[in-house]
Amino acid sequence: MLTSAAFTAPGLFAQQLKETATTTEGPFYPDKMPLDTDNDLLILNDAITPAVGQVTLLEGRVLSPAGIPMRNAFVEIWQVDSTGSYIHTGGRQPTGNDRNFQGYGRFLSDSKGQYFFRTIKPIEYTLINMFRAPHIHVAVSRNGKRVFTTQLLVAGHPANERDSVVRRLDRAALQTLLVEFKPLQGSKTGELSASFDIVLGKTAAEGEDGRLHGIGAPQNQRRP
Repeated sequence: MLTSAAFTAPGLFAQQLKETATTTEGPFYPDKMPLDTDNDLLILNDAITPAVGQVTLLEGRVLSPAGIPMRNAFVEIWQVDSTGSYIHTGGRQPTGNDRNFQGYGRFLSDSKGQYFFRTIKPIEYTLINMFRAPHIHVAVSRNGKRVFTTQLLVAGHPANERDSVVRRLDRAALQTLLVEFKPLQGSKTGELSASFDIVLGKTAAEGEDGRLHGIGAPQNQRRP
């Protein structure tokens, strides 16, 4: 969504996009990467049994505040499976986990700044005695450096009001993280689509050389 426009130089009119809010990484970024790290989280390597969950096609763009597509941005996502378990060894439910869910994926944005993932709609869960509303962790890196970390949320989900991480966000920041999960047009199997554009802050998105700069959130500020 476009915010109010601002003049950046005499006679030059530029509309700035609203920056996507950042959140902490959480403690369950994979401590050991799966053998399969592509952008399809439903199928592991050559397996034929898919993960359990409501199939979701997640797509979006990585953009600068001026709307310039960020090419070759390294986008990562990770989330719990249908049992509420991460692939992190310390983030699994005692009742077991879905061994067919990849749990983590990565994608290099194209010339239009676009990224794509096939995953499941996130679910609410409780781990280490902490309740969390449905969310997907998202991180962006460039040139080997983390420049952005956040958690996208399901718009309208009642669990958002109970989530302590969500409650710490101000209203304007929260609005940039809420994503609608809609029925995928033409799908006969109940698939969903979700769109999440990532607008990087100026310090993370653009330097004078036009390349990404900056680092992600401090690693000692971790919450699930």
